[in-house]
Amino acid sequence: MSVVTIYTDGAAKGNPGRGGYGVVLLSGQHRKELSQGFQHTTNNRMELMSVIVALEALTKPCNVTIYSDSKYVVDSVEKKWVFGWQKKGFAKKKNADLWKRFLLIYPKHQVKFIWVKGHAGNPLNERCDELAVAASESKNLLVDTGYKPEEEDN
Repeated sequence: MSVVTIYTDGAAKGNPGRGGYGVVLLSGQHRKELSQGFQHTTNNRMELMSVIVALEALTKPCNVTIYSDSKYVVDSVEKKWVFGWQKKGFAKKKNADLWKRFLLIYPKHQVKFIWVKGHAGNPLNERCDELAVAASESKNLLVDTGYKPEEEDN
């Protein structure tokens, strides 16, 4: 199984507002960066979207370590909250569409999450933040079709 290290970050201006995600994937000598901006979304959606897009970019099962500055994402998986939400059918759960998408790709890999403090000088976390912010400020913004105003992050 290939070993892959992934750094992720999400950003939203206004929360909700223009948003974006940034991803850096590392495997051996290979490095790939991914980013995309959205017209109207939330920070938590972009944090989770960055993880999903990163895992979906892998073409075969891998041993993956994901570094994220999102307690929301890291704790939801590492503390197994998302599996409880799944058992309850995601009743009244924010970002259910993205969590369902995450659960489709997650079992294909061996995934470990590690929380890193944001804006604390970690070069790859900082790079993901740069990518996410630049994506949110770009002219090529997609519509976040799963965003629901009643699910706004507070």
